[in-house]
Amino acid sequence: MPIGLNEPLNLLQKLAEELEYCELLDLASKSENVVDRMVYISAFAVSGYASVATRAGRKPVRLHFNPLLGETFDLIREDKGFEFVAEKVSHHPPIMACHAQSANYEFYQDNLVKSKFWPNSLELIPSGKVNVKLPKFGDHLQWSKVATQTRNFLSGARYLEHSGTMTITSLLTGYKSVVVFKEPSYFSSAKNEVSVTILNEQNREVGWMSGTWDSVVWRYEKSSPKIKAEIWRARPLPENHKQMYGFTQFAIELNELTPDMLECLPYTDTRLRPDQRLLEEGRLVEAEAEKLRLEAKQRDARKRREKDGEVWEPKWFAAGIDGSWYIRRNATSQAEYFECRRTRSFKCSKEIERIF
Repeated sequence: MPIGLNEPLNLLQKLAEELEYCELLDLASKSENVVDRMVYISAFAVSGYASVATRAGRKPVRLHFNPLLGETFDLIREDKGFEFVAEKVSHHPPIMACHAQSANYEFYQDNLVKSKFWPNSLELIPSGKVNVKLPKFGDHLQWSKVATQTRNFLSGARYLEHSGTMTITSLLTGYKSVVVFKEPSYFSSAKNEVSVTILNEQNREVGWMSGTWDSVVWRYEKSSPKIKAEIWRARPLPENHKQMYGFTQFAIELNELTPDMLECLPYTDTRLRPDQRLLEEGRLVEAEAEKLRLEAKQRDARKRREKDGEVWEPKWFAAGIDGSWYIRRNATSQAEYFECRRTRSFKCSKEIERIF
């Protein structure tokens, strides 16, 4: 695919974008009431879709870069209190794994997306589980993402739909949050609507929410649905977002690379990937040449491993017996990636392949 059809972010960075509204996780981690926790977690799960709202209608179609096998991306946000890392752990099928941690929560998932092309639409069907752990309560919440459709993919006014039911389950309490992404109706002007119903362990309704996945979520009581409390609202877009691929401010900052970061990043970090950086700088001819070089290098590496009987093993994540991917930890249960970053030991490691 020509590089001109990419946007200068990749799928590992897309996983990091889901943490833009991580303050909702902080609120959940401080909520003694289980229904309140489910409210904040539900709003967080919905907020992860907001960043793509302004990108779907852009022409030509802009797609994320597909990471190379072993490519990584980290995000250390001291202002938000979390550190995040993602790695492409499998190329066939393409699987990305990520892990984020803070004093209040852990967030992790592995992501495999299958695509279906229809006559004039593109459907993305994700698999895998999203996990949030709240250590203060010993709570562990899980959910699966809904499908995404890009309508009028080839012609017409392009728009995005998320549809289906997302069920968020608390493995500690048995409470569930049923989040319905509603399909647009021909008889209504409303779009991007979501509704949330929270159920206790006896499947009784104990909480209600409504709103849209691209802008706002409210909480209300069923006895007085017109009285609403705002739980989440999307932040305004930067003034120059139309010139910046429709990115939010959070997304714009993902490619930032400062001199001090160069000292503690592994060779595999996305911000060091030359074709993506050249595209961001508007140097399309050079970016295209680099993209072809990297793809050829990846193919050659795969052929060499096959010839030598080598099996690829991800550096920072390991597959669990349940088929999910988990961050590798050292003898003191610390995430190995962040320990290496803190000690700046990536550069002296002979085990980190120079994939770029």
